[in-house]
Amino acid sequence: MTVQVKDIVFENVATGPVSTRVYQGAEFGKGSPIVLFFHGGAFLQSGVKDSAVAECMARAGAIVAVPDYTPLGNIFPKPLEVGYSIFSYLANKRASGIGDRNSLLIVAGEEAGGNIAAGVAFKARDHYADALNGQVLISPLLDPFMGTSSIRKADGIGMRQRWAEGWSHYLSGGGCHPYAAPCLCSRISGVAPALVLTAEDDPLRDETLGYADRLKQAGVPVRRNVLPAGAGWPLLYGGKCEQAPNWQQTITDQFESFVQEISSQPIALKTN
Repeated sequence: MTVQVKDIVFENVATGPVSTRVYQGAEFGKGSPIVLFFHGGAFLQSGVKDSAVAECMARAGAIVAVPDYTPLGNIFPKPLEVGYSIFSYLANKRASGIGDRNSLLIVAGEEAGGNIAAGVAFKARDHYADALNGQVLISPLLDPFMGTSSIRKADGIGMRQRWAEGWSHYLSGGGCHPYAAPCLCSRISGVAPALVLTAEDDPLRDETLGYADRLKQAGVPVRRNVLPAGAGWPLLYGGKCEQAPNWQQTITDQFESFVQEISSQPIALKTN
């Protein structure tokens, strides 16, 4: 499916105007799911970014909005506040002009953006639960202590220092709120159904799968997929990798299946 890309500004977001890149499949139609996608960048990058993952989701028929979620800065809680404000804006579909009353609303993100998506899902549960239909977490940065076994591979792809610097920057406002480090949150039940993606050779694999397991234990419907090593996965968030990326179709297929499941059977998701 051909994907159309356009840049717009969400003028009426509560925290202020937000520059946004929108991806939509040429064959999108009435009731197409809306995805609010937060890009990666180790909590260090600002602005509007191109997103290969957003394009993959748009190929499955979604309308994917990739905002600059850092107009107020990229130190917690500002990115989360902006992200939640954009979510609230999109939840009023007639006001935003994107999607319609039949559209599912999903938050998604990769790496640092996966952290923001998980945080928005928590806030949605607490303040606007009926508006969020699902969350897609793609190698989310969740553990500021960087203490898992798989994170030891981060040096090999040139990301360990960058992630350490990113966490230090993001949390420099003081303290470590559970919304800033979702893996530390003690109350995770009741959040939206989740699609969780990682790869065998992903340094973020352990914290990603550990969080997926906690969600499932808390009664949250979870669909997870672990790509084999050698799929070029680290390129998704800027890591060094010799293999060419071949994960695009997997993301499209997994996302499409996830949307079908939360549309028809929101209580009984499969786990792969």
